[in-house]
Amino acid sequence: MLSEFLRAQDGVITSAQARRAGLSDQSVQRRVRTGRWRRCSKGVYFVDDREFTDAARVRAGVWGYGPTAAASGLTAAWWHGLTQYAPDIVDVTASRTVHGRCHTGTRLRRRDLDPRDVVELRALRVTAKPLTVLESAIVRPGGAKLLDNALQRHVDLRDLWSAQVRNKGRYGSPVARMLLQAAADGARSAAERLLVKLLMKAGITGWKANYPVGRYKVDVGFPEAMLALETDGWAFHSDAEVFQTDRKRQNAIILLGWQILRFTWLDLTVYPDRVITSIRQALRCAASR
Repeated sequence: MLSEFLRAQDGVITSAQARRAGLSDQSVQRRVRTGRWRRCSKGVYFVDDREFTDAARVRAGVWGYGPTAAASGLTAAWWHGLTQYAPDIVDVTASRTVHGRCHTGTRLRRRDLDPRDVVELRALRVTAKPLTVLESAIVRPGGAKLLDNALQRHVDLRDLWSAQVRNKGRYGSPVARMLLQAAADGARSAAERLLVKLLMKAGITGWKANYPVGRYKVDVGFPEAMLALETDGWAFHSDAEVFQTDRKRQNAIILLGWQILRFTWLDLTVYPDRVITSIRQALRCAASR
């Protein structure tokens, strides 16, 4: 049983687990004295016959705060596979009843989590995906991109809103609410307004908003260049019916001789310079034809 614990838990084990595996407290202390086990924090040990990986570091950091603790923030995002690299500091959320100082290499928030916001993944308590996405998006550079990717692949917008409501008093809650409002059904019209602002700021002229092309209207049209700019919400293609309708509409506009550039909310908020560069290039190409 001891070998199974260590293999499944990246070489990290707690005192309670060691007792379940048949070791006495004296046996554990003897292993620590002889250097076979390394004490990470009170009641948490690492078997020092292997590499101390990021996974081991996260386990030790979370378990050091007791059974109510859970990995959260960017740490939980990495554990869920939402981000590629483990953060240098282990983010932990634990019950308000947890006392004592913050351990080295960790960042602790004392807050009682709703059971719906905690899952056990590979024998470690972590915040559930919706709450993890909300907490990570507000602290990570490019948080909008993380949220956009999560909406497309991992979570539903309704679940994000539910997690937001359950945890509305937490750190960063207002910023998360703004991101969710941008990702809601009205994101398309919000993106249109942002596109217009970018065009005006860049001094690009010759365009008209909601310009009719055939049976349809494009968000922004350049009549002389026959160039249409279209905006999309964040997870617009998660709805198969909407996706099919948009493509049918787009094909009809292209067959009328128009070129179409599509931009998402993510493009407009995170990469505005790239958006303007693409539009200028398309206008130059149209002028040279």
